[in-house]
Order: sequence, then C-alpha cells, then structure tokens
Amino acid sequence: MEKSEVHNVTDLTAFFLVGFQGSQYLRILLFSLLFVTFCGTICGNLLIIFLVSTSKILHTPMYFFISQLSISDILLTLDIVPNLLYIIFNDGGFITFIDCMIQCYFFLTVESSQCFLLTAMSYDRYVAILNPLRYNSIMTSTRCVTLVIIFWLLGAFFVLTYIAPLSRLKFCGRNIIDHVFCDILPLLELSCSDTFPIKLQIYFLSFPIVIIPCIIIVISYVKIVQAILRIPSNISRRKAFSTCSSHLIVVSIFYWTIFSVYVLSKNKNLPDMNKILPLLYTVFTPLVNPIIYSFRNKDMKKAMEEVWLCGLSRTDACPDLGL
Repeated sequence: MEKSEVHNVTDLTAFFLVGFQGSQYLRILLFSLLFVTFCGTICGNLLIIFLVSTSKILHTPMYFFISQLSISDILLTLDIVPNLLYIIFNDGGFITFIDCMIQCYFFLTVESSQCFLLTAMSYDRYVAILNPLRYNSIMTSTRCVTLVIIFWLLGAFFVLTYIAPLSRLKFCGRNIIDHVFCDILPLLELSCSDTFPIKLQIYFLSFPIVIIPCIIIVISYVKIVQAILRIPSNISRRKAFSTCSSHLIVVSIFYWTIFSVYVLSKNKNLPDMNKILPLLYTVFTPLVNPIIYSFRNKDMKKAMEEVWLCGLSRTDACPDLGL
C-alpha cells in the first residue's frame, strides 16, 4: 500500500509508522546495524541465561536476578526490533491497531518490571554488604522467585490501567505516527480525544513504578558505599566495589535512558532525535547489559571458561556445570 493511501485507513484499523526517512543507502546501513545489534543482544543474553542455569558457581540470588534481567531484555528486543527492522527496510509500514496496543503494552510491562527488578538487585547487594551473615536466610531461592513473579504481575497490572483507556481514545482519521514503534507518548499526541486524564494517571503511576524504585536504589547504594568505605582492608574494599560496580553501571544506563527519552525528547524541533533516543533503552541497553556483566565479572568469566573447557574435553567430568 502506498503512503498516499494512508489517510484512507481508519484509525481503528491501522496506524502507519513513519520510521526513519532518508536515502536507501542510509536505511540499508541502519537496517544492517540494527540487525547485527539484534543478533548480538539475543545471543549475549541467552549466554547469560545459559551460564546462570548450568554453572554452580552462579547459583546465587545475584546471578538469578541477572538472568531475569536478561530474559526481560530478550522480551523487550523481540517486542520492538523485528517490527522496527521491517519498517526501516520498507521505508515505513502499517501496524494494526490491536498489534500497536499489544506492542505498547508488552514494551511498558517489561520496562516497568525492570524498574522493580533493578531495585531487588540493589537490595540484594545491600544485604550482601551490610548483613552478610544473614544473607542466605534473607535472600532465599523461594523468596527471589516470588519477588520476580510479583514484579511481572505488578508491571502488567500498572500498565494495563492506562493501556485500557488508551485503547478507547479517538484519533479522528489521523493514523500517521512519526515514530519507530508504538509508544504511549506519540499515541497521546496523535489522539484528538482529551488525553489529560491518561497523562495524569501516567504521572501518578510513575511514582510507584519509576521514582520510588529509583529512591530505594539510591538509598541502598549510599548505605553500601558508606559500609565499603569503613572496610579497613584495601583488597576487601576493592572486591566489594567490584561486586557492585556492574549493577551500578546498568542502573545508571537504565535511568539515564529513561530520563533522556521522556525529558530530552520533548523538543519538537528535533523530530529525528525523538526517534533515536528511544532506541537507547530498546536496542542499546539490552545489548550492553550482558557485555557489562560478562567482562566485568570474574565469576561470569570463570563460568564461560568452564563451559568452553568442558566442551573441548568432550567429557562428562564437568563437576561445576549442570550439564
């Protein structure tokens, strides 16, 4: 269907995602870059999940939460990137109204769940540093699994409370979304209905989803840094900092990208920037998370070496692997 036919498509049937406009060469270059990133993200996060599942030295609450973060990164990538590649390759593309709502719902659910998950990871480090003697009794396997289930249920519930009214908005025949995927802000801008109630609801829900978890993370790390600075041994202090640094980097990237998208991207004079910034947390962050945890973590490196050596030896004598 040609772009000239866009206005003939009712807003209750389909939207047209504009994507990135430009020469065919630039679109092929962007498509290739995103495809490589997509493959790297899936492979990197699957590697993390595989290592945590098979290596006994990674059977701890910290690595369990890391594997859950990898699962959420894979779900986020699968929700956004395949359709994004299609749109870039075809210089824009249609997405049905139902598919648009589903994409928006799963995208926001994953992002919300990640906020809660990163908070739990901060608390895990807080207990490990400040209360190591009770760590195993506090961070039990049952409690960790229960927390992850609760996080997903909370994320799904909170997002549903404003996706439901979003799906009932009127668009008055306007169905061209100048964006790269179905996000809630471009949809609100496109609607001809009164969107103030939904915006107010999003504002209030940002407190339990984003702001309160962020405050908990900051307080946890302030306490952690204070405790680490009181450690007399330089070696123990460096080891403690090294244990927390990877997670702190991931948290910083996550919240910086959210801030960039929902604060910096409000500049209507830079439409292309408003499309590029969302790629930070939908494409860039899921790619760098496994890199950070793999290259900055000795246990991860050791687990990868064990898997590699076990594979080369072609023997069943791999005591530290559940293979």
